[in-house]
Amino acid sequence: MNGKKIPAGITRYETQVNGQPVYGGANDPRMGDLHEKSDPGHFGHIELARAVYHQGFFNPMLKCLRCVCYHCSRLVMDEEEFKFQRIVKRLYPTDRKKRLDALHNLLRDKKKCDHCQGYQPKYTKVGLHIEVEFPAEMEQEGALSGLSSSDRKQFLSAQQTYEIFKRMRDEDIKAVGLDVTWARPEWLLVSVLPVPPIHVRPSVTVGGGAMSSEDDLTHQLVNVIKCNIALRQAITNGEPNIIAEQFEQALQHNVAAFMNNELRGVPQVTQRSGRPLKTIQQRLKGKEGRIRGNLMGKRVDFSGRTVITADPNLGIDQVGVPRSVAMNLTVPERVTPFNLLHLSNLVSNGPSTHPGAKHIIRSDGTRIDLRYVRNKSEMLLSNGWIVERHLNDDDIVIFNRQPSLHKMSIMAHKAKILDWSTFRLNLSCTSPYNADFDGDEMNLHVPQSLPARAEAELMMLSARVVVSGQSNKPVMGIIQDSLLAVQKMTKRDVFIERDLLMNILMWVDNWDGQIPPPCIFKPKELWSGKQILSLILPPINLKSKANNGGPGPNTFNAYDNLVTILEGELVEGTIDKKTIGSGMGGLIHTSWLDVGWEVTGKFMGQVQRVVNHWVLQSSFSIGVIDTVADIDTMKNIERTINQAKLQVRDLVKQGQRGELETQPGRTMIESFEQFVNKVLNTARDHAGKSAQSSINETNSVKAMVTAGSKGCVSFFFV
Repeated sequence: MNGKKIPAGITRYETQVNGQPVYGGANDPRMGDLHEKSDPGHFGHIELARAVYHQGFFNPMLKCLRCVCYHCSRLVMDEEEFKFQRIVKRLYPTDRKKRLDALHNLLRDKKKCDHCQGYQPKYTKVGLHIEVEFPAEMEQEGALSGLSSSDRKQFLSAQQTYEIFKRMRDEDIKAVGLDVTWARPEWLLVSVLPVPPIHVRPSVTVGGGAMSSEDDLTHQLVNVIKCNIALRQAITNGEPNIIAEQFEQALQHNVAAFMNNELRGVPQVTQRSGRPLKTIQQRLKGKEGRIRGNLMGKRVDFSGRTVITADPNLGIDQVGVPRSVAMNLTVPERVTPFNLLHLSNLVSNGPSTHPGAKHIIRSDGTRIDLRYVRNKSEMLLSNGWIVERHLNDDDIVIFNRQPSLHKMSIMAHKAKILDWSTFRLNLSCTSPYNADFDGDEMNLHVPQSLPARAEAELMMLSARVVVSGQSNKPVMGIIQDSLLAVQKMTKRDVFIERDLLMNILMWVDNWDGQIPPPCIFKPKELWSGKQILSLILPPINLKSKANNGGPGPNTFNAYDNLVTILEGELVEGTIDKKTIGSGMGGLIHTSWLDVGWEVTGKFMGQVQRVVNHWVLQSSFSIGVIDTVADIDTMKNIERTINQAKLQVRDLVKQGQRGELETQPGRTMIESFEQFVNKVLNTARDHAGKSAQSSINETNSVKAMVTAGSKGCVSFFFV
């Protein structure tokens, strides 16, 4: 690009002769061997007979051209001028881009050069080229060598622009914001075209190697080479200028199409079938391009996708994987003296028995498919070989739900191999994934190297990202049935007998074997729900407040809505969404900060398993009876509604008579609407309060609303 000679230039348009690549052709073998996968290849180059405009650098090149004299290649304004010095020295001494823009705005309308007094033409971009229009003064002074006024408009070849830039002084190059060493102005044009290696544009062999179908880039390179050869011959043979100019424009068109075949106002280069060639810019941009199509999101190996279903018995850091998926996805494990026996057993199980293995990779890279090995138990493994085994329990996997909108949309979990055909997920993990179980599908990826597994485990494990950096509060909490159950279980009047206590203790993972003393000894031993929860609480201190406050004063915590946890012991209070949900400063947030992510993750799983077993024994159901109020409440609501109807009727009559008081700034209709809304809102609030006061926690809808597991208080009571 900078004019230096590069060896192995491309000068022939033939790609193959007798099935062999041609030296000096578009598929020159010196650019790399397509069959050698480890060799990335080497760039070739085409030395153009004349320079052409680079469409990517057209605007800065045009700005630079308008700053420079057409005749002497100096900047058209004297460097000592105040305006020039102000831009270069004071306004933009370091910002080169802004300096070029400012100088362009200052110098583009200059009629004459301050140095050679030559008249400056007007430059206009026309298609892929530049057209210059010389001023009338040049014609009058005879500077146009006898050309008529119609010839004042001329095609400015890229070669002429190249020569103008080539003559520029180093200090002028620095002044316009370019760099003498790394970004000279003549480099904004293409004089040597780089040719990408064969690996970038592989040819596809057709018919057993006799024929080959070339890539679109190769087709376009051949077009460039043909135009270049034709232009060079025209110049060498001394053809008229008009002929050489046509060849030059054809070369310009093909070089531009090689970079971007969708330029506005320029005909597309097509194959014989009429299909436009897909060149460099079309490869990169758009939904199907390299960036969005192949890098940002792409099809990958070692991944699975299926429907998700709920499983409250899994931890938040686990995901249930179907056995059929686990037998298809593999984890590479290197053979060492420590795991030789274990891996030998997996190999003998083969690919059709779980846990087993699918492939063995020897030290020399040979891959053995165990489907075709008869005596698998006789296979002897050597240290350093790799066994691709089935996915097993506690392998780290990456779980993702699309659309992935934030960091927690893709988290690491530990696999738990289960029967049936869906991925199983803990209920608390649905919030960060924004998932539900009405047919949502999710993706599972298996890391294939130790660094990938380590990064997933140490940076992406779901328990580690419970607290989000986005809002500095948890993104997971106890929800749905477990939230309702923990609220009902921790009420004051909930007591558990010895047989149920023993069954519940079987669900406590870290139970130390000690049965807590009952809170009531006589006439029968009874344990409270608060004691059960205290068995699994992490050792933290917390004060919180629940929703179930009553209408009167809360003397001595009469409504049990003031929560106190001391050293992991629930002393008083009912646990509901405010305490154990995903709010800031709640039980989960405090636990995560005080005792760490691991204890918090285990606690969230423990709560669900224990309270779900309790609610399974004590039961909870909802029916039509929960939507029916008692007779007194119904009469009260009916009375309130009738009273509101009468008030609205009176307002209508007043409005019709014109007796309605008009509010300041409102019309009669707007005032009427405001009064009616006030009456109806009051009636609604009154009816809601009477309904609220008439029902208690035995109403299942109110129980769910109070716990926070479903609905919201204001909506329900309206």
